[in-house]
Amino acid sequence: MAIDRPVGQADLAELLEFIPRWLAVVDAETPQQRAAELNELLTTSSNHPRLTDHADGGWHIHYRDDDLGLASVVRAVVSVGTALHLTGRGMERLSRCALAECGRAYGDFTRAGRQRYCSHTCANRDAVRRHRTRRAEHGR
Repeated sequence: MAIDRPVGQADLAELLEFIPRWLAVVDAETPQQRAAELNELLTTSSNHPRLTDHADGGWHIHYRDDDLGLASVVRAVVSVGTALHLTGRGMERLSRCALAECGRAYGDFTRAGRQRYCSHTCANRDAVRRHRTRRAEHGR
């Protein structure tokens, strides 16, 4: 996403308020709760869709007004993007990393929908930890 507008302290404050609200979508325990949380974000962060061809970037859809500040643009992009991801891939395709000390949120784009870690680094770290635990349990 190109940053094509001024950025100020108000943008930071707005995004710091938004992030916990988006994480409530990630942490929702049921599809119904996830939908309710996300619908609230969509209500406060997006607008009706419209076609645009700004900056010679090709025609595409915006779900926001054009004259918004950066934080409002990010809120709209994240909210609508999350909704499109969940409705296209499945309501369970948003989670937190299974590595205990990580906990980062991620969107599952895998074919099978079984992603458990936010990155290969976290998956490898957990695999090494499990391997070392098994070796220690077997006295090797």
